[in-house]
Amino acid sequence: MYTYRGSTTLVTGASRGLGTAYATELARRGSDLVLVARSAAALDELAARLRTAHGVAVRTLAADLTDRTQVAGLLTDLADTPVDLLLNNAGMGPAGPFLERPLEPNQVAVDLNITALMTLSHALGRTMAARGHGGIVNVASTAAFQPMPYQAGYGATKAFVLSFTEALAEELRGTGVHVMAAHPGGTDTSFFDGTTHTMDPRHVDAPADVVRRTLDDFARGRSASYPGRRLNQIGSWAARFLPRTTTTRLAAWVNRSVGMDAVRAE
Repeated sequence: MYTYRGSTTLVTGASRGLGTAYATELARRGSDLVLVARSAAALDELAARLRTAHGVAVRTLAADLTDRTQVAGLLTDLADTPVDLLLNNAGMGPAGPFLERPLEPNQVAVDLNITALMTLSHALGRTMAARGHGGIVNVASTAAFQPMPYQAGYGATKAFVLSFTEALAEELRGTGVHVMAAHPGGTDTSFFDGTTHTMDPRHVDAPADVVRRTLDDFARGRSASYPGRRLNQIGSWAARFLPRTTTTRLAAWVNRSVGMDAVRAE
């Protein structure tokens, strides 16, 4: 069992949503924290709250992870901070018909969901491997298991995270560095803020539940976590056994049924 107490965890995207929930639960479990996001004010407010409530050490580093120069600066700032666990949570997900929405959000999603995640995993993973202990949790999604019409760019980035994480986990097996992919489904966060899309509260999981289950699964040494409702994991099985055209059409039907084909920026 991995013990969070006394460790140091770096959480990306910590200023809101799942990132804030991860930071809060990690602090409750006794982990010191390095919190990363764009908003310095939001990070500082969260850090003060966690220090007071849980007595852990919290360092904040404001950085835009879509900017490679700022990612490099972040790694320089971390040179004197041993990180035991990297939790790559930061992500974004453009939605709507690909050709009817601007290209830029899809490019930014690649920079954040793929490039930053891979860069941090490489830099901090090398240090962990040299020490012979550590861990990486990459937050993927149930969207990783099949093409996602009306979320084409987002689904593709999460498919990368799934494949990359599984490969890295095997490369590091037996080194003392444990790697896990987390695959939450719909979660009650601000993920679709700035768009016309809203999620049905009956079909989303609470962030605190997702976070708790993710951290429990990592502590148990699992290589994959499905921290939402059981249906999420069952859906990933279907994508493995059905023909790709079938799973793609099913995903398109589901996304049309919830209005993804009509999503617009607000």
